[in-house]
Amino acid sequence: MRSFRAAVLHAPHTAMSIASVTLAALKPTDVLVRIRAAGLCHTDLEVIEGSLRYPLPIVLGHEAAGVVEQVGAAARGVKVGDHVVLSWNPHCGHCFYCDRDAPILCEQYLGEGPKALPFDGESRLSLSDGRMLQQLMFLGSFGEYCVVADQQAIPVPKELPFDRACLIGCAVMTGVGAALNLDAIAHGDAVMVVGCGAVGLSAVQGARLAGAGTIIAVDLDPAKLELARRLGASVGVNASSDDAIAIGRRETAGRGVDVVIEAAGSSPAFRITTEAVRPGGQVIWLGKIDVSKDVSFRWGSLMQEKRIRRVSYGNARPRRDFPLLARAYLDGSLMLDELISRRIKLEEINDGFGALKRGETIRSVVMFD
Repeated sequence: MRSFRAAVLHAPHTAMSIASVTLAALKPTDVLVRIRAAGLCHTDLEVIEGSLRYPLPIVLGHEAAGVVEQVGAAARGVKVGDHVVLSWNPHCGHCFYCDRDAPILCEQYLGEGPKALPFDGESRLSLSDGRMLQQLMFLGSFGEYCVVADQQAIPVPKELPFDRACLIGCAVMTGVGAALNLDAIAHGDAVMVVGCGAVGLSAVQGARLAGAGTIIAVDLDPAKLELARRLGASVGVNASSDDAIAIGRRETAGRGVDVVIEAAGSSPAFRITTEAVRPGGQVIWLGKIDVSKDVSFRWGSLMQEKRIRRVSYGNARPRRDFPLLARAYLDGSLMLDELISRRIKLEEINDGFGALKRGETIRSVVMFD
């Protein structure tokens, strides 16, 4: 058995502790990845704060990159030594939804996800006292190692730095994918992105890559709006002082924007989306709030053939998309360096989440030697 260090959450609203974790023997399709970089995402923060509920104790982390160290006897598509970005959406490939090309709705993925265990229901990790450990989103990457199913380990070019690579696994895939994979943005369209965190800034870049004519970035933080302009936004709107809806209409001869991508995860942001989009336009919701909370809308804002779509992972097909995003970074068309605010050690992870909660960072990345 192998032991390694990981950040473990024992209860909501408490700090994670760095603990020694024991790894069980690999199953036939398992892959052992030595984690080299892992991003701190709002979804992890939601578990810490109790708005997203999972069994505990748990190893959080679902945005990571590393090197394959060992593969199970039946593992396919990956080999020892590969540099990989990890995907948090394993899927069975043959259920009602997988047959309809919707792996994000895979019945096994949705059914097993709340248990925070692999598809077979058997934990791969335990604490030194023998207690079973859960893994967030079939990963649990805030540790020196991570055990995943073979389909979750996606090889990428070795020249891609690990701290940039890890961002592809969640924020970048979600934001860029929402702009490129849904056939929502036509060349020359006016696009509004509400929320300029890592996902929103990725959506800004996706809109640029899709050929949008006008990209309106909306946030409360002037520094994030300035970064959005560097990444491709043509207009920045500070929602604390400016009227995003009015500006969207001003930029579109009074119609409203063609596409609104929401990446803020707040009730006011959701309401902006339906008011700002033009008749017949499309709203894409990426952010989220506590699943038990209500969001209200003015009924008239939902009329006039507007289309609203909730998207969780940018319509991702990781084996197709991760290498494409990696190449886009390497050829200079996708900017990732700018998304990293801090590089931290595993022991600094609680401080990193504190900074995320206060809105001080785009992405903090835990670096492993």
